[in-house]
Parts: sequence; C-alpha cells; structure tokens
Amino acid sequence: MSTVAELVGGTLAGLGVGHAFGVVGSGNFHVTNALRDGGVPFVAARHEGGAATMADAYARTSGRVGVLSLHQGCGLTNAMTGITEAAKSRTPLLVLAADTGAAAVRSNFRIDQDALVRAVGAVAERVHSPASALADTVRAYRTVVEQRRTVVLNLPLDVQATEAPEGQAVPAVPALAPIRPAPAAVAELAAMITSARRPVFVAGRGARGARTELLALAEATGALLATSAVASGLFVDEPWALGISGGFASPLAAELISGADLVVGWGCALNMWTMRHGALIGPDARVVQVDLDADAIGANRPVNLGVLGDVAATASDVLAAVGEPRTGYRTDDVRAAIRERIRWSSEPYEDLTGPDGIDPRTLSIALDELLPAERTVAVDSGNFMGYPSAYLRVPDQHGFCFTQGFQSIGLGLATAIGAALARPDRVAVAALGDGGALMAAAELETVARLGLPMVVVVYDDRGYGAEVHHFADGDHSTVTFPETDIAAIGRGYGFDAVTVRAPGDLKAVAEWVAGPRAAPLLVDAKIASDGGAWWLAEAFRGH
Repeated sequence: MSTVAELVGGTLAGLGVGHAFGVVGSGNFHVTNALRDGGVPFVAARHEGGAATMADAYARTSGRVGVLSLHQGCGLTNAMTGITEAAKSRTPLLVLAADTGAAAVRSNFRIDQDALVRAVGAVAERVHSPASALADTVRAYRTVVEQRRTVVLNLPLDVQATEAPEGQAVPAVPALAPIRPAPAAVAELAAMITSARRPVFVAGRGARGARTELLALAEATGALLATSAVASGLFVDEPWALGISGGFASPLAAELISGADLVVGWGCALNMWTMRHGALIGPDARVVQVDLDADAIGANRPVNLGVLGDVAATASDVLAAVGEPRTGYRTDDVRAAIRERIRWSSEPYEDLTGPDGIDPRTLSIALDELLPAERTVAVDSGNFMGYPSAYLRVPDQHGFCFTQGFQSIGLGLATAIGAALARPDRVAVAALGDGGALMAAAELETVARLGLPMVVVVYDDRGYGAEVHHFADGDHSTVTFPETDIAAIGRGYGFDAVTVRAPGDLKAVAEWVAGPRAAPLLVDAKIASDGGAWWLAEAFRGH
C-alpha cells in the first residue's frame, strides 16, 4: 500500500523534476522522503525563506523544475518572500506545501493558504482526494513547465495519509512546440529592422536559450546587442555586445543604446530598470516588443509594434525575411569604441581606499581578476549591488543569477547556493551587503555542510547603504550599525575567512583560489563610502 503523499512524491520524480529544497516538519516529512526515494536530491536548508530562494535559483540556472517542500502554515509563511520573488520572476518552481485537514478548523497551523499564495502572484493548486491525486499533481507540474509559473500545490494532511489508488501510471508530458509569430507581424518587424540605421536588440529573461538565433539576426541586420540584468552573460565574447542595459550600463553602453533609432526587446519587459525610466530610448526611436505573454507587451511603455511569439522562433522567421545583410550600427568606429570602453573597468575613477576601507570599485576589479573565470555570480540587493553586477564577468547566460524581482534584501546567499548546486562545475560567488549577509547568516552553515566551492563577498559598509545615501540629510541612526566581525561569523560556520580593508589584504583570496579550497571562503570587505552608487539615484526615481 502507498499513501497519497508517496504518490505525489513518486509522480514528480517520474516527471523529472530537478533538485528539491526545504525544511522538513511533520506535514511534509513523507512527501519529501518520497521525492528522495524517487531519486530527487534534497537539500535541508536552515530556514524556509532560504530554501525557497535556493529552489528558485536552481531552476533559473539549471533550466529544470525546482521543488520546494514546506510544513503547513508557518512553513509556508516563512517561505513567502522567496515564493513572491519566484512568482514575480516567472520561475518554473513547484512548491509542495502541507496543509491542515478539512476537520482541523482550530489547528494553530490553519491559514487560508490558497488566498496567501494568490496574493503574491503564484498559482494555488491542491490535491483534492486520493482519486484525483495523480491528475492534480500532473496539472500543477504542467502549469509550472508550460506557463513558466510558480505553483503551490497544497497537500492536506488527511488526504496525504489516505491510501492511494493502485496501478496508476505517470503520464508523459511532452514539451509544447514553440509559438510562432503571425506572418504579418514577422513581415512588419523585418521591415522595421531593415529600415533602421542604428538598431539595438535588448534581450531579457525570455531570450535565454535564443542566443544563436538572435546572433544570426543581429549579424544580418547590423544590430548591437544588450541584455536586461537577469539575462546578463547571454552575449559574452561577442564584439558587438554592450553588456547590461539600464542602471548598470557603462557610459558607452548607455550612449549607444540611447542613440538607437530602433530598440527591439526580445523577451524583455523594457521596464524602468532596463530602460532607465525611458531615458535610454531616444526621442525618435521606434520600439518593438517580442514576448510569449500578450499581457507583457506594452505593459511598461508604449510600443510601435508588439509581436506575440517565442523569441527563438520569431528571430528565425524574421531572419528569413530580411534579405541582404546590412551594416546598421556596426561601423568601424563603434567596434573600436566597444573594444576599448564598453566595460566599467575601463572607466577612470578616483580610488577612495583609505581609513574607512577599500574602494568597492577597486575591490570588484581585483576580484574579477583573482577569481576563477568559470564562475556563477549571485547578487543580493542593496547600494553595493551594481559593483559585482557590472565588474564581475561571467562565462555565459548561466553564470549570473539575479533574484531581484521583489527587490528584497537577504536573498543573495541562498541564490548562490541554488545556483551552485545547478552548476557544480563552477565556483559560486555570492555578492552580498552586510545587511543581507546578516539576514541570511544561518545558511552559511548550509554552504559549509554541503562543501560547496563558494566565495561569499560581503560589501560591508556597516549599514543599509541605499537608505544612507538616499536620505542624505536625514537621521541615519536607524540604518547604520557598529562594525561587525563578519569574518569571525563565517569561521564559526566552517568557512575560511579574511577581512579586507586594502588591496594587499586580497592576497588571502589568491591563496584560496590556488587551492586546495578545502572550505568555502568568506571575504568581509570593509568598503569606503562611494557617496551613493552611480545607479542608485536612477533606481530611486521609481520610489
């Protein structure tokens, strides 16, 4: 005899979900073990919030469905920030949430889990009965993979414990064919691109996986290439790539994007972050948006053309319609400028390293040279975040994991853990502020326990730097703190650790990289005040 809990776990294992994460309590004990018995690896986090973001980052980095397993009630509420981030980012994440049974109306664990889940933009599903358990589970899985949604599958305890029907086979769930755009839309987009003298393609999350098709179309039409932050790395090593568009864009990238006469967003929201509240769109530029979601087209700004379709399929169809190759924006002068000036590390600056600590630019440039090139960079939120995002190179689209859909501080460390497990062949780099690092400190034990080859870099300005700089004339006593020995905290959890106040202190990082890397490394970098990072003023225009 098998129970419904065992049926749910076994079904998901049979459907091919990836890693599972969670904190196990009485409500999710059996379904978690059923996943494990089916061959799904499981990581026990120290907090449900961390587990949620680990599962999110694993799914983003691996391309497979991540699974989060939670106790009823408080297990779900503890995880809600991570679930909200995943829902806002359209991460294919399946949450298995135990729920109180129908008769447990006075249980301390009882809340309206369906309402809570829907309130943050996730999809609420439920295993209703033993007879429907297989169909309910498969339906939830299909919503995750076919709609790229975060789905919470509620598992009532009384249903979980019931005997499951025998002889039910797990059905195949074949991948859906890409949605091809309408021929009229293809023709109109081809005409707009071929008539443009300075086209720029901005690729977003929806373009991941379409690198080959976008490169071919850009080559034929003379388009320059940029990405949103979440798609960073998509066009690495391309001579016509501008890097990230938006607040993190280098001065040259911003100049070239704002000089475009046609901007095409490929699976990209073209929101205030990516387009600097519209400042990166020239007054005479036409705007096109290609997306699978009709509701996304024109949601953030007016567009001259919206194309409903898969990015790769659309790019291929447009390429077939453009005719003779064009030079477009790809002139010799532009090529030379990109080669010499496209990266932030090429920009001159006054080094602020001194008694207060190391300049964050000096730190970031040095880390970029010291750390292995095969890396996965995960960035938390805060005043510091532009430095690792702009200065630390990544090898490809899988090398950058940016959980910023909800803009919550404290997700960066868990992001790095999930990404590290998705790509164990690479060194994971968690870039955190001191605020986020201390919020998430319990998961340092998870890193050490798993033996992950990780470098945790804390940009430690002894406070919530964004608020310090944004409210320049205010009372900062609520957002500044005494110096904390974060390196000592790391050692307590089993890390090698170093405090960095000047470039010479980074010798310890070079020694760790050289091996044997027997423990993860924590770098507590006491950073000098930057007076408010270059991207911060732009970001706060949206608040």
